[in-house]
Amino acid sequence: MDKKIILASKSKVRKKILDKNNITNTVEPSNVDEDIIKLSLLGENANPEIISKNLAEVKANKISIKYPDKLVLGADSVIDLEGKLISKPENRETALRILKKLNGKSHYLISSVCISKNGMMIWNYTDKAKLTMKNFTEKELKQYLSKISDEALYAYNVYQIESEGRYLFTSIEGDEDTIMGLPIKKIKEYLKTHGY
Repeated sequence: MDKKIILASKSKVRKKILDKNNITNTVEPSNVDEDIIKLSLLGENANPEIISKNLAEVKANKISIKYPDKLVLGADSVIDLEGKLISKPENRETALRILKKLNGKSHYLISSVCISKNGMMIWNYTDKAKLTMKNFTEKELKQYLSKISDEALYAYNVYQIESEGRYLFTSIEGDEDTIMGLPIKKIKEYLKTHGY
């Protein structure tokens, strides 16, 4: 039995978490159009958690169809601010707008994971962390953004919790791996019970 799982994500951080936890994997990004799915779900009044779950499932299923009998891991993270979905920034102006919205408030970072086989979801899990942001001036937020590379900015939901982003918050309640996009403990439990 091949113990390798396929990660349907181009996220370097998610790959790093799997590697660090000795989960043999290969990467095959799903390249699904997240915006179309989000718009469709928002049109049905789906909350951020449902959107996150759906995206993780769509990504895993898409790659799973191509690789019968393989386990495919899909993942998605979204920000829930007072019940509203905050998506990843497309550019630095959007990033600043997002930070201004989160400024001085608490929000949830929701991370969903899905394991699919033969084109169908066989397991999923969603976890959330609560982050409370300090109050910053616009100038301070701009300074923070100037320290972050484009690649990091577009990959990490505006803040990099493992480096610069930590100082943005007065409190962080929840699992660090969840905040970084992969609630690994539950994934490991699932894989272990299935002989991986």
